[in-house]
Amino acid sequence: MQPKPNRIRRFNASAYHLMLLPAVVLVLIYSYGPIAGIVIAFQDFVPSHGWYGSEWIGLDNFKYVFNMPDTMQVLSNTLLLSVMKMIVGILFPLTLAILLSEIKNAAFKRTIQTVVYMPYFLSWVILSGILIDILSPTDGIVNHALKLFGIEPIYFLGDGLWFRIVLVASHIWKELGFDTIVYLAAILNIDKSLNEAASLDGAGHWKQMWHITLPGMRPIIVLLSVLSLGNILNAGFDQVFNLYSPQVYDSADILDTYVYRLGMEQMQYGVATAVGLFKSVVSFIFITVSYFLAYRLANYRIF
Repeated sequence: MQPKPNRIRRFNASAYHLMLLPAVVLVLIYSYGPIAGIVIAFQDFVPSHGWYGSEWIGLDNFKYVFNMPDTMQVLSNTLLLSVMKMIVGILFPLTLAILLSEIKNAAFKRTIQTVVYMPYFLSWVILSGILIDILSPTDGIVNHALKLFGIEPIYFLGDGLWFRIVLVASHIWKELGFDTIVYLAAILNIDKSLNEAASLDGAGHWKQMWHITLPGMRPIIVLLSVLSLGNILNAGFDQVFNLYSPQVYDSADILDTYVYRLGMEQMQYGVATAVGLFKSVVSFIFITVSYFLAYRLANYRIF
């Protein structure tokens, strides 16, 4: 007697579910399990007393956070750095992708792609060490080059304005290759017959780029721009933490590093958790809005 098709399909699905089970368990333990720690935001948490023994203080931690003089500065730093990274994270990869699409030499094109893509695989610990060395005011190669032109050494990582410029520039350096690949894929999906027809009508490269390439890339540009709103409060903890110092706290301290200092250095666990919870709630709202806009503007759906 042959087994029924529905039973066979259920058996195959069960096998896939079993394969997913280890990953689901890890997600539950490390992603959903720690959510229970949110309760610390409403307590005067003492590690030796635990969750049940610590005093419940309601919203006092949140009131304390928003009355702290540094909070609004940290929030403005986070928003400013995030917006700057979002803007350059669209313009530079988009420009490079368009330029690469015009290169006819395949070997040269692959070489450029490899060179710009390599920093993406390096951690911020390694890249920060490189930046600290080359930007050193005494031994850095950049300041040695400036001396040749009679320019005084610049303390790039100790000056607030320059530090922000370094953060944005190094973000481009690391992420440029990956984002460029996304835009290159969008260019490859544009119907080449449109360019051929435009060329026959006398349109040059610039007119083809403006009237064919960019309009053809508009859906992916809109999609990536809208989805980036979900990371508006993620200004890059790894990058900032490995590069900044107390000298640039006023201009470079972000929510994530602020939480780290409050919790790990000052041991104000309840206050740190309150800041983290505030960030999570606001990020959730932005992510929800970004996916709604992505659906309305670019017809993007998760499933």
